[in-house]
Amino acid sequence: MNIQETVRHVKNKSDFQRPHDLVGTTGGGNLFVFTGPSGVGKGTVREQLLLQVPSLVRSVSVTTRAQRPGEQEGVHYFFLSVEQFEQMRAANQLMEWAEFADCYYGTPKQWVENQLSAGVDVLLEIEVQGAKQIMQRFPGAVLIFVSPPSFESLRERLVRRNTETSEKIALRLAKAQQELREKYLFHYEVVNDNIEEAVLNLAYIVYAERCRIRTSSGEPKL
Repeated sequence: MNIQETVRHVKNKSDFQRPHDLVGTTGGGNLFVFTGPSGVGKGTVREQLLLQVPSLVRSVSVTTRAQRPGEQEGVHYFFLSVEQFEQMRAANQLMEWAEFADCYYGTPKQWVENQLSAGVDVLLEIEVQGAKQIMQRFPGAVLIFVSPPSFESLRERLVRRNTETSEKIALRLAKAQQELREKYLFHYEVVNDNIEEAVLNLAYIVYAERCRIRTSSGEPKL
């Protein structure tokens, strides 16, 4: 069943597992939260990481923003109307959601639950606002913040991408300044100055977390 079909078959909130059931089952997969400012190169690094690390899959988010050239439905995002997004949120079908630049983003819960139960590690590439929701609701999640080598390099990347107006870029840069101040809330920071090095550091994090001893609740032992 695709996302649109899921929206048309909205169930009661009681039909869905509560957040604390999602992470921490013995033998289950790890939940990795991968975030950072817009334009930092998360997508490029993420694709290389998925190619190099087995048993690691990316969760596909839903969004109400317009589909960009080259993006594929169900690969980059599930593209929804605002009404469809609101129905999923009301039915507790989203692990987290965020609003940015007048658009909504969210992570479908059921698909992630299925992967983790099967022992597969899941990578959530989401906005910082959504990452903070995961931080509060899923204590077993591994939180990774991807930073640019400098704020000026971030500005150059956004301009060079040439996908948005100068007003939208200014909005993203203002948001990035706030997000960079919040990186200390996360477990790890990876600076994306060199793609190969950034991917290697992320792979080290994944393998290290797979070896970590955790309690039955999913939280790491001290």
